[in-house]
Amino acid sequence: MKPTLVLVGRPNVGKSTLFNRLTKSRDAIVADMPGLTRDRHYGHGKIGGKPHLVVDTGGFEPLVKDGIMHEMARQTEQAIAEADAVIFVVDARVGLTPHDMEIANLLRRMARPVFVAVNKSEGINSGIAEADFHQLGLGEPNAISSAHGEGVRGLVELALASFPEPDENEEKSSAIKVAIVGRPNVGKSTMINTLLGEERVIAFDQPGTTRDSIEIDFERGGKKYILVDTAGMRKRGKVFESIEKFSVVKTLKAIEDSNVVILMVDAQADVSEQDAHIADFIVQSGRALVVAVNKWDGLDAYTREQTRLTLQRKLKFLDFARFHFVSAKENIGLESIFRSVDAAYAAAITKMSTPRLARVLADAVAKQAPSKHGLFRPKPRYAHQGGSNPPIIVVHGNAVDKISDSYRRYLEHTFREAFKLQGTPLRIQFVSAKNPFADKDKK
Repeated sequence: MKPTLVLVGRPNVGKSTLFNRLTKSRDAIVADMPGLTRDRHYGHGKIGGKPHLVVDTGGFEPLVKDGIMHEMARQTEQAIAEADAVIFVVDARVGLTPHDMEIANLLRRMARPVFVAVNKSEGINSGIAEADFHQLGLGEPNAISSAHGEGVRGLVELALASFPEPDENEEKSSAIKVAIVGRPNVGKSTMINTLLGEERVIAFDQPGTTRDSIEIDFERGGKKYILVDTAGMRKRGKVFESIEKFSVVKTLKAIEDSNVVILMVDAQADVSEQDAHIADFIVQSGRALVVAVNKWDGLDAYTREQTRLTLQRKLKFLDFARFHFVSAKENIGLESIFRSVDAAYAAAITKMSTPRLARVLADAVAKQAPSKHGLFRPKPRYAHQGGSNPPIIVVHGNAVDKISDSYRRYLEHTFREAFKLQGTPLRIQFVSAKNPFADKDKK
């Protein structure tokens, strides 16, 4: 399972900039304004030698006893409690503050590995930048620049050094692990109880009832599954209710550790940005996916049609997944969900022969060649499988790294149709042949 690094620190020290640097994304909004991050951001770390997850938190104000800043501090404390390691971000330009000391005192009580990142150190001698922060008593400070990337890789490798390398040969259970995720109160626990025919998990008409991920052995049609009921990943702007535990880290790990994810959406509520955010994380994790639109029985014909159109528009990037319109409470449509789970898992681990991949690629290029890039046209020549779960197809040729995104999508659709890969993300990697005359031209 991937370790989780949680970024903490007082407002405006550059946590979101560091998050964007670690995930090589722009998911976290960055501005010169303290307290901008109020909701958590999470993503896959892409810097350092080991795979990991990164969680960005809001500005930490442990001394504030009420209001939104108090709730943000409570959320951050819970994030620390579930972290594998904490990166404590401080500001080299401002220097050590009493606020930093308060956070350091709390981190010592939380008993988690802590690594001090002295941010905004560009242009400053590292020894001078780090000098004040030895007083924190949290080990050797590390001068970095989130904005410029200086020292960031070394910091991450230090934070991940104690975690083992992922074991690719680790023995896997024959049971299919199915994580059920979605916003709070969407009906995840109700669906599990209906499938099991008993009240195995608490189902209650109040968001946030499930606090931790719960694994349950389940058999259906002679096949073994492990159902994982996860805590709801709350909609933006709703993260501060006192009942909610910071369980998003466990939900992310449940997605990472699953074979197939069932994303539950509430048909009686608008499809939110958070639904799309969860779905995007599932796709980025490469997990096979089935979408269950719950509470369908309570809608009239007009509302159903509008809901379908909304789903097509807002979750268009999930066109590879099967959508099921169900009622977990009334046990309507659940049988077909597991047929799709089986099909998605089979697609995720499918083996594709190199000769057939080459033929499909040749037919696709003959039907529609890539558009020119400058004076030259990319020439895909052959393909082979580079991995599974999710399936990876490696395409070799001349200048294929210049192929457009639209042509990549065309090839993805072609391969998906040819190999019946519905229900799983598909990744295509392009490898361009080396130009044998490149060195001669330079000479």
